[in-house]
Amino acid sequence: MNASFIANMERILWLYSLPYDKKYPIVCFDERPCFLIGDTVEPIAMQTGKVAKENYTYSKNGSCCLLASIEPLTGNRLAQVYAQRTKKEYTIFMQELSKKYPNANKIRLIQDNLNTHNSSSFYENLPANEAFELAQRFEFYYTPKSASWLNIIEIEFSALAKQCLNRRIPTQEMLEREILTLVKERNDKQIKVEWQFSIQKARVKLNRHYKKLNPDNEKIILT
Repeated sequence: MNASFIANMERILWLYSLPYDKKYPIVCFDERPCFLIGDTVEPIAMQTGKVAKENYTYSKNGSCCLLASIEPLTGNRLAQVYAQRTKKEYTIFMQELSKKYPNANKIRLIQDNLNTHNSSSFYENLPANEAFELAQRFEFYYTPKSASWLNIIEIEFSALAKQCLNRRIPTQEMLEREILTLVKERNDKQIKVEWQFSIQKARVKLNRHYKKLNPDNEKIILT
């Protein structure tokens, strides 16, 4: 855990501590691969009061990718399923995300450092004037390397996995239908995320890393 890690971590924790501001919405984004798995033997029909059973054999039907975002303070979500994950899909998603916040000055976007996650994707898929305009809609905040736990969208992915993605789904069409239905349901309920891990808690819990960077941090941590 170096200085760069801590600097980026504290920047994101600061964002999470801010009150809601519709002019500067804070949105968390990431991508998740989804493997398409089918049954080779028809599963036993569900019976009341009994655990569902399926044969141990299965067919691999390729994969697709779920792109999703969440605004933790409002429970506003967006999800799209694509056959692949390239700069083109990232650009399309960001165009749709931008439309959800037409009155925002800047969308503060938390994401990881994947090679597609930057405005160069826009320039490779849109005319320069459109790419520039789209890029101006965002303020990018990057999670440190190997720190996906700092991105609240991972909490949403965990919920989707438990309710949908933890079973066999054979086709992209079926997966997309079920994911979008579930996301709409969670949107309608306005399920929010209350983040508890603050900068001060980080300085206490990770104090040895802070002190290793600078001995003077011990005085700050203890105050």
